[in-house]
Amino acid sequence: MSGENSSADGVQRVWDVVVVGAGPAGASAAYAAAVAGRRVLLLEKAELPRYKTCGGGIIGPSRDALPPGFELPFRDRVHAVTFSHNGRFARTRRSRQMMFGLVNRPEFDQQLVEQAQKAGAELRTGVTVQRVEQHGSSVPDRRTVAVVLQGGETVLARAVVGADGSASRIGAHVGVKLDQVDLGLEAEIPVPETVAEDWQGRILIDWGPLPGSYGWVFPKGDTLTVGVISARGEGAATKRYLEDFVARLGLAGFEPSVSSGHLTRCRADDSPLSRGRVLVCGDAAGLLEPWTREGISFALRSGRLAGEWAVRIAEAHDAVDARRQALNYAFAIKAGLGVEMSVGKRMLAAFERRPGIFHAVLTGFRPAWRAFKDITQGSTSLGELVRSHPFAQRALTALDRTPAAATAQDPAEDPVSS
Repeated sequence: MSGENSSADGVQRVWDVVVVGAGPAGASAAYAAAVAGRRVLLLEKAELPRYKTCGGGIIGPSRDALPPGFELPFRDRVHAVTFSHNGRFARTRRSRQMMFGLVNRPEFDQQLVEQAQKAGAELRTGVTVQRVEQHGSSVPDRRTVAVVLQGGETVLARAVVGADGSASRIGAHVGVKLDQVDLGLEAEIPVPETVAEDWQGRILIDWGPLPGSYGWVFPKGDTLTVGVISARGEGAATKRYLEDFVARLGLAGFEPSVSSGHLTRCRADDSPLSRGRVLVCGDAAGLLEPWTREGISFALRSGRLAGEWAVRIAEAHDAVDARRQALNYAFAIKAGLGVEMSVGKRMLAAFERRPGIFHAVLTGFRPAWRAFKDITQGSTSLGELVRSHPFAQRALTALDRTPAAATAQDPAEDPVSS
């Protein structure tokens, strides 16, 4: 047993909240619990900062969920989007106002952790959590959870938040169920100044050749983040898509500084979000937008909620009260992020069948482009858009019913500004 978890009289310390995983979800949970004045321990298996396969797009909902005064380490600010359909029919739409910003995840995640530490959370890196126990000899009472680390050390807590990624051990304990798993492949490609200037302020989204797939180029100064994503099980085809995509962009001659892959996982509708005094959030809970697979805003928002409700669970004096607070957390997640995920699943199902129509609508129909801007800027969400605009609901229903053989006419290739 580490001395860090023992008091001066040798009695093992019991933390109010232990958070497992120091990504955006975990750091947000630790911050939320720490600013409430609780004793918080944040555990991370890697040494920070560490690389994470991710485009690094910070949309409006992400900005709104950050701690007060947080200064985003933007590498670029996006005012234009070029859309293409498997490399063809490219069209650029522009916005006078910034739609979203781009960050390098090692910097962004590190700053979030530092905010949690400033709020009072304690950080331990290089520790691997093997399991959590809510019963048995390692648990002194029913108000305590034992977090067992590799090597046998045990950390005690009144509440635990699992934010340990898409292959979460805490998620396995809770019983998280998944109904969508995708493979993302990504390369960080350093480019000459002339190439970087051509991409400044503009991203590319390419609707791909595989059902539900797309590729992206996100500029970050002298480096382009280039990636593709598609359903798991198409690994070889996804790799070919990335290779063809990079070659088509004229970037095949540049050596990537990092090449990586990552599985993203979406929760099933009936998947649990808690078990006893243990909550899950972010990727560990399978929380992300199913169509775009955007996960940072889901991590930040669910992490903040998990931290707030973990405080209430830590204060619960019996199992009934703890369960009530956990159910309140689940309700808060489902009422907000769950609605967005439900719409995203419908969008993905329609996009898988008819990517050409999506491309034509986004590039040729101003209300659709306006909705895209509003969502990225944070003035609305997928859920709010469908709830508050009857036209959006009718359009989504029409997409659901459109015959799969339907194809869009080739859009013109001239830029359109709005």
